[in-house]
Amino acid sequence: MLIIGGSGKTGGRVNALLEKRGIATRPVSRSARVPFDWTRPEQWRAALDGVTKAYVTYQPDLAVAGATEAIAELSRLARELGLERVVLLSGRGEPGAQRAEAVLRESGVPWTIVRASWFNQNFSEGYLLDGVLAGEIALPASDVPEPFIDADDIADVVVAALSGERHADRLYEVTGPRALSFAEAVGEIAAGVGRAIRYVRIPAEDFVVSMRAYAPEDIVQLLHELYTVVLDGRNARVMNGVQEALGRPPRDFSDYVRRTAATGVWNA
Repeated sequence: MLIIGGSGKTGGRVNALLEKRGIATRPVSRSARVPFDWTRPEQWRAALDGVTKAYVTYQPDLAVAGATEAIAELSRLARELGLERVVLLSGRGEPGAQRAEAVLRESGVPWTIVRASWFNQNFSEGYLLDGVLAGEIALPASDVPEPFIDADDIADVVVAALSGERHADRLYEVTGPRALSFAEAVGEIAAGVGRAIRYVRIPAEDFVVSMRAYAPEDIVQLLHELYTVVLDGRNARVMNGVQEALGRPPRDFSDYVRRTAATGVWNA
């Protein structure tokens, strides 16, 4: 099974779960033994060669320009090579991501789409970790709630979709069991680690200026759109995709805080 983004938050977890089941995997990335780069389509056929199923994560995000065309070409190759299933990780409330979903669904290759909310692990494995360690997370996000999803739940859904026929041609919208504002999420992390961590809402313009020191312009603009456009309440509703796919409820944010605090990754 091919895993595009095999070293990412969900790809690494999916790879580990499949290997634990004794399933042969091919995790690919730009630096992998079998390289895969979304900007180099000449590499894609070799990555797909000999593969039965694939888990696809697009970097940096399906909402960016060119993503729909890339998914269309990859889907065409998957159909040509006879793949039995393509599982696509998508994002909630992003029109660009939904265009990419549509081209996969129309490609003729069997598909499953996992449309996810914001990851819990952005606070521990992503760009928000530095803020947690510093004791302050400053973002332009308002008090609109978001039902954060655990990356372990996403991985479990993906593995189920890769393994079971009942998941063919299904869309699972996966969220956590309750919605929290960013301020509330930061407050739960602070309580979990037993020290002060505050959330500060800043103007979007200040966020863009500060991020330009750490990320390329396309990533800065993507984050700006996610915080100021997508996080407008359209995704506040809790969905039951995890329950539908796995027959169990999703992990709560408090469970994530407890597990992550125990690892020491948030120790200042």
